[in-house]
Amino acid sequence: MGLLVRLRKEWFIIGIVLVILSAKLQPDVGVKGGPLKPEVTVSYIAVSLIFFNSGLSLKTEELTSALLHVRLHLFVQSFTLLFFPVAVWLLLRVLEFTPIDQWLLRGLQTVSCMPPPVSSAVILTKAVGGNEAAAIFNSAFGSFLGIVVTPVLLLFFLGSSSSVPFSSIFSQLFMTVVVPLILGQVCRRFLRDFLERKKPPFSTVSSCVLLMIIYTTFCDTFSNPNIELDPTSLLLVVLIIFCLQISFMLLTFILSTRSNSGFSPADTVAIIFCSTHKSLTLGIPMLKIVFAGYEHLSLISVPLLIYHPSQILLGSVLVPSIRSWMSNRQKVGLVLSFHRSLRFWL
Repeated sequence: MGLLVRLRKEWFIIGIVLVILSAKLQPDVGVKGGPLKPEVTVSYIAVSLIFFNSGLSLKTEELTSALLHVRLHLFVQSFTLLFFPVAVWLLLRVLEFTPIDQWLLRGLQTVSCMPPPVSSAVILTKAVGGNEAAAIFNSAFGSFLGIVVTPVLLLFFLGSSSSVPFSSIFSQLFMTVVVPLILGQVCRRFLRDFLERKKPPFSTVSSCVLLMIIYTTFCDTFSNPNIELDPTSLLLVVLIIFCLQISFMLLTFILSTRSNSGFSPADTVAIIFCSTHKSLTLGIPMLKIVFAGYEHLSLISVPLLIYHPSQILLGSVLVPSIRSWMSNRQKVGLVLSFHRSLRFWL
């Protein structure tokens, strides 16, 4: 029974493995011009559906309570969309001299350019008991910001596919990302009560569509005999990803717990998860648009596919330790506050 519950909980990770295996066995089904017609069903319909779903599910009406915590928001957004990509770019200047596959290394750069996820950072912050409102705000705001910033970062660090002009990239981003997201938010204004009452499975819908996008991406790879994935490079990239996550979580912890930082323990929890987590749901569709025409697109996508489950796994493992730390810090804070009050009255 425990195994079935576990499998049901991790169905998306299992789904990623299954669709990649399916693409390996039957690549002709999902290639451009194949039965699925991904040049239409994926490039336009699937991507638009994901962002319409995101617009419909984002509870922007709940963000006003966290709006005034400007210092925290600046820290999170600047760390995840400025420091993160620059730090990875510097690391890749060193890793270029190693035998690691260059396309996987480019994939690490794409991970660094992604916005924070809509769900995982909030879920883990809530599990610890951190500042959930701040986590919700930064996840939602980061998603909106990422629509503009992420494509610019990708083009700046990696360049564009030679077959797709910049104007085409941004017009498709506008039509398949911005417009559906705005439409989703407009629909939410009229359907808010219904959505709150029925609680549709937004995450499940996006995940299913995302599996289709991943499947067609790998169909293109496996139908090209010139593309091979080096197992050693893959193992090294997995190790690098875990080292990056642990290092950046530790760095955000150190910076947000300094005596003059002005952040509470609950704020620190939100900062740790929101600053270091990256969105797979928004990332894969953006890669599909920005790097349309890249024959190595699936290899570039691999680090993001690894980063997603590893951030959830690492975060889940650390939840008890972070919760214990936060509880102890809050107790110390209460004792210090009591002593100050006592000295004031005495």
